[in-house]
Amino acid sequence: MANPKKSKSLPSKYIVKLGKFVWTTMWQVMMSKLAPSNPTGEYIRPQSAFRNSIGEEEGNPHPPKAGRYRLYVGLGCPWAHRTLVTRALKGLEDAIAISIVSPSTDEGIWIFEHPEEGCHTLPELYELAQPGYTGRCTVPVLWDSKKKAIVNNESSEIIVMLDANFNAFAKHPTLDLSPPKWQTQIDRWNDKIYPAVNNGVYRCGFAQTQEAYTKACNELFATLDEIDAALATNRYLCGDSVTLADVRLFTTLFRFDVVYYGLFKCNRRRIRDYEYLSAYLRDLYQLPGVAETCDLDSVKRDYYGNLFPLNPGGIIPLGPDMTNLLEPHHREQLRGEKV
Repeated sequence: MANPKKSKSLPSKYIVKLGKFVWTTMWQVMMSKLAPSNPTGEYIRPQSAFRNSIGEEEGNPHPPKAGRYRLYVGLGCPWAHRTLVTRALKGLEDAIAISIVSPSTDEGIWIFEHPEEGCHTLPELYELAQPGYTGRCTVPVLWDSKKKAIVNNESSEIIVMLDANFNAFAKHPTLDLSPPKWQTQIDRWNDKIYPAVNNGVYRCGFAQTQEAYTKACNELFATLDEIDAALATNRYLCGDSVTLADVRLFTTLFRFDVVYYGLFKCNRRRIRDYEYLSAYLRDLYQLPGVAETCDLDSVKRDYYGNLFPLNPGGIIPLGPDMTNLLEPHHREQLRGEKV
């Protein structure tokens, strides 16, 4: 038996302690920039800065026009993905162009493959829109090409505009993703799902204390359990018709088993382990145009390759197999109340 005192298979405890101290300190510094937290270690998402709207009211500098507006999106980002799904469901591909940005692994910013508006990076586009801007440069961005201005960079507001304000140019103008009949219920679901699920997965992954993580994880799965139970009788969150509440939930569910389950430590249960949530996810994925907005390779590359504090090695996993999204869902057999 080898003498443990002479073994060189492991570093000494002093090197381990030093390495742990250095890495923990660096991790805390990087996380403070990536994911600001409160004193208890809970992730606090900063507010979006540009909150204007498209409208025909007098004095609004951003009237609805085909070909005037562009969406800047990152394919890995769930918030930007919402706008792509809404654009596809409404049939606005010919009316609103898209430009795809990719994250820089070294600089921590979004960059253009080819210059747009004379800009090479998203921060440069923000600077063009508002000289001297020092805030976060995030996607999605709804851009007014005529005014050279950012109309809005808050996804929850952009999808409302895409649903309501471009019907004159939409291929599916009669599709109402926010019907007045269901607005109260849509708002109730959004108010529940955003903090616990949409942002909840980030509250798990970006938590900087055990207590913050445990709180977020418990809230996440309690809400997923509640949604699963509701979907036992309704095809969608608010009945038999898709609404913006479903769009907002979908982009998180699509990424859950691929990214959040492992990388963000949301590993109590996968979405495919839920009887109704899993079928509901397949149902949404198989709606016309939606699958084309889903880029699984970009999702894995953006999360595993660019969130250095969470995955320092940058190794991108080969799985999971998501071909189950194409399996029959049988959700059309449910008979919830119709809009």
